Amino acid sequence: MKNYIFFDLDGTLTDSAEGITNSVAYVLARYGIKVEDKSSLNVFVGPPLVESFMKYYGFDREKAKASVGIYREYFEDKGMFENAVYPGIPELLDGLRKDGYKLYVATSKPEQYSVKILEHFGLAEYFEMIGGADMNETRVHKGDVIRYVMESCGLINPDEIVMIGDRENDMNGAKQNHMDSVGVLYGYGSREELENAGAGHIAETVEELGKVLRYL
Repeated sequence: MKNYIFFDLDGTLTDSAEGITNSVAYVLARYGIKVEDKSSLNVFVGPPLVESFMKYYGFDREKAKASVGIYREYFEDKGMFENAVYPGIPELLDGLRKDGYKLYVATSKPEQYSVKILEHFGLAEYFEMIGGADMNETRVHKGDVIRYVMESCGLINPDEIVMIGDRENDMNGAKQNHMDSVGVLYGYGSREELENAGAGHIAETVEELGKVLRYL
């Protein structure tokens, strides 16, 4: 039985694409880059921002790091709450807690933003810990965040933990920490992406996720 459940935030608990893509578009506009189709920026939902700016726009690391500062100008003012909880998530979390599972968040989003978002939506109370990146981006990769949550909470047996997320970085972080994983298809990753990253299980909907977790 997996007694401890780690959740990603963006694309898993909340649909945060609007705020993230608007924040990225704000950065690109600062550099004179026009975005014709904002949905093309959905690739920024989930993975670390510095790496995404380097991968998708060819920024060098210095420019990508500077871009995160510009991103936060919009995100802190508006983007943080251009966001919505996926239908069924509050009920899922409530049911899991009542069944005795311990719930945690492990996200590459800065921890202070993650706490504010989950408090805003009334979800913070379900979690033993909301763990995220630090503001200077030294703890940002999913594997590092998972390890940080484990160490902070005294969790030493990865066989008792499952990581849930919608992108390959979630699955990779789980593998790096030798734990099981569930990839969800209602977020921003495809089945192909998740399976190629070694997802232990796949759930197409929030309802199916609840069934998968109780089966593990």
